Amino acid sequence: MRRARDTPGARAAAGTQAASEGGANAKKHRPWRRLRLPRLSALQLSARRLSALRLPRSRRGRRLAVQGLMALCVLALLPATWMRLGADARVGTTADAPAREVAMVFGAGLWKGRPTPYLAHRLDAAAELYRTGKVKVVLVTGDNSRVEYDEPDAMRTYLTERGVPDDRIVSDYAGFDSWDSCVRAKKIFGVDRAVLVSQGFHIHRATTLCRSAGIDAYGVAVDEPRDATWYYGGTRELAASGKAALDALFRPDPRFLGPQEAGVTEALASATP
Repeated sequence: MRRARDTPGARAAAGTQAASEGGANAKKHRPWRRLRLPRLSALQLSARRLSALRLPRSRRGRRLAVQGLMALCVLALLPATWMRLGADARVGTTADAPAREVAMVFGAGLWKGRPTPYLAHRLDAAAELYRTGKVKVVLVTGDNSRVEYDEPDAMRTYLTERGVPDDRIVSDYAGFDSWDSCVRAKKIFGVDRAVLVSQGFHIHRATTLCRSAGIDAYGVAVDEPRDATWYYGGTRELAASGKAALDALFRPDPRFLGPQEAGVTEALASATP
């Protein structure tokens, strides 16, 4: 077998190939990755960052820093406090709820296509409101932005398994958040008065938002054990309340509004003897 001739062109091609291989290897083995740096845990990194922060040395500077921190805490808690105080008189249990034609249940996630425990408890309360005659129709509002994730249909199935007739259930497939659900209930489904159903950490915000959207709303707070999920939901409300305050102030359109639907009107007509 004859060897390839060592010509300038061959040497240039070989150099180009070596350069490209060297560039690829450089991407795989970056020089700074060869340095053996000590690995720090997240806790150690946080401690170092905190130690790098220096408080003001003067007494006046420290006082101003504390006052600034307190002001930030007050601003963070103000929206949640406003919503709790504003809706507190309109929140109670299923036994306290007034008779309204429509109960509105907000989505709270699925697990393997079925309602999560928190969502199941909301639906149990709505089924109780229907059985006791306090509501005639249940509007289930949730997320169906993906084909494989359908909160309203899972909520409908759960309710029918607990005795609520299918023709008394109306689905809102574009309830992507609490504000969207409230606005769509009013503008798309024509709901003027409703009993809202959710957990205690969320119901004050939901009641305030629906009232801001023009619905005469009463909230049913579903009892839950004080577990990690409950505390997480309560903490999350601090951030969510800030957004809710802006929604109530500026009243933006939902992510998807769409045409009006007669689902609630037809369900109420079928419920009339």
